[in-house]
Amino acid sequence: MVDAGFWVLAVAAVGFGVAVFVVDSMARATFALLASFLCVGGELLLVGLSYLGVLIVLMMIMEMLVMVVFMVMYMMNPAGLMPMTMTHNARGALAISAGAFAALAAGIFAAPWPERAGRPPPDPTFALGASIMGPKMLVMMVLGVAILATMIASVVLATSRGRYERGRDDA
Repeated sequence: MVDAGFWVLAVAAVGFGVAVFVVDSMARATFALLASFLCVGGELLLVGLSYLGVLIVLMMIMEMLVMVVFMVMYMMNPAGLMPMTMTHNARGALAISAGAFAALAAGIFAAPWPERAGRPPPDPTFALGASIMGPKMLVMMVLGVAILATMIASVVLATSRGRYERGRDDA
């Protein structure tokens, strides 16, 4: 059952990834990209990498929602829903991407993969978190709060009425 779920999510991730370049609006492309990332996060959860799976799901949801907010604020195209072309020089891009895919796929089969040295740790999630964060945990927590404050401030500053105009009646 886990194998079937993995392959369903893999096909869905690729399908949504293709949809990013097929749909004709920025908003639809953003949500297709979000769906693709959610499928990848689900795959990581299925293979037992809970920390990375949850991290990808949470990060991508917030990232894509912030991207949609900025898209609505700054695009001439209201909400990014008006049709537009998402590709330029489609033949050249297809040739380059097919060549890059073929080179990377050949590299997978031609590379001398090393044998596993040692055994996996008893708790891979804790080991990964300790190796990534280590003594920098406080710095990462402060950066997270700073990024959150920046997102909130940019949304507040982008509204049509300012911070001090809440009590006024413009009618």
